[in-house]
Amino acid sequence: MFLTAYQTLFWQGQLEADQWVLIHAGASGVGTAAIQLAKLIGAKVIVTAGSDEKLAVCRSLGADIAVNYKKASFDEEASKATGGQGVQVILDFVGASYWERNIASLAVDGRMVLISSLGGSKVEQVNLAAIYAKRITIIGTLLSPRSVDYKVRLTREFTRAALPALTDGRLKPVIDRVYPLEEVGEAHRRMEENLNTGKLILRV
Repeated sequence: MFLTAYQTLFWQGQLEADQWVLIHAGASGVGTAAIQLAKLIGAKVIVTAGSDEKLAVCRSLGADIAVNYKKASFDEEASKATGGQGVQVILDFVGASYWERNIASLAVDGRMVLISSLGGSKVEQVNLAAIYAKRITIIGTLLSPRSVDYKVRLTREFTRAALPALTDGRLKPVIDRVYPLEEVGEAHRRMEENLNTGKLILRV
């Protein structure tokens, strides 16, 4: 989760100190890692999640603004937080259902990194003018099919940049629950129902 978060924030999103990043699914494994990495370099973080309990965890990890997507519009909250300028980077796990609001949330020269499509993969209508008017960069990514060389370079850079913070506790993995292997069905059910905050672990 930390390698995916590092790759999407810094290699692809080019996030820098004092910039704003909007992290969807903030209470997921990658989301919780991304919050911590963004705060480590001094960025400002907006997250979305579907419960107040999950948002409380995000705040405890350093999120500056936490939006319950069932109660508020994240694009309006992003505009308010940034004085109408928009965020520089979005990490999006949701996809189609967030498309228009993501575009609205981005600043000029903003970068959106598409990691998954939990809310659908097909956008019915795309306003290209909104993309080129803001000079938006849209990046799709998957880490698993990358080459071994890519993964080695990513791991080495992450180790140099973040290992000291993992060692001293400034970065920490967020574990929801640990299940014995024979309860894999229960673990999968918890994930399908979006009940977990952080990672689910199977003990083999």
